[in-house]
Amino acid sequence: MKHAASIRRAWLRLIKYTLNPLTRRMARSGIGPFSLIRHSGRHSGKSYETPLVLAPIPDGFMIELTYGPVVDWYKNIVAAGGCTVLHRGQVYVIDQIERVETATGMAAFPTYQRVVLRLLRRTHFEKLRIRGS
Repeated sequence: MKHAASIRRAWLRLIKYTLNPLTRRMARSGIGPFSLIRHSGRHSGKSYETPLVLAPIPDGFMIELTYGPVVDWYKNIVAAGGCTVLHRGQVYVIDQIERVETATGMAAFPTYQRVVLRLLRRTHFEKLRIRGS
């Protein structure tokens, strides 16, 4: 089990320094499926931007937690009670985060993304509610 944890840490580190910079640039330009979650570190207070694929819903966004709720960006937004989202050039203030059933979360995504999510057996979805919605 210790070996699996070190492989996971190495994978997350690789993504952080290779894929994330590219997807952050894409999200800022509005190209592709990526959005940015802007949040502050729980301990450091440092500002971060985490690229994610979000599904817009009437009162916010649906997210799928690929690596589960143990990742720092998620812990940061839960501890803060919210974050901001940059989606297609617009900034949204999120003030509520709630776990939703797998079927509800899955239904928010377009068909092609649902197919991928099912193939990957993803089950952890969260709703990010826009302030005032």
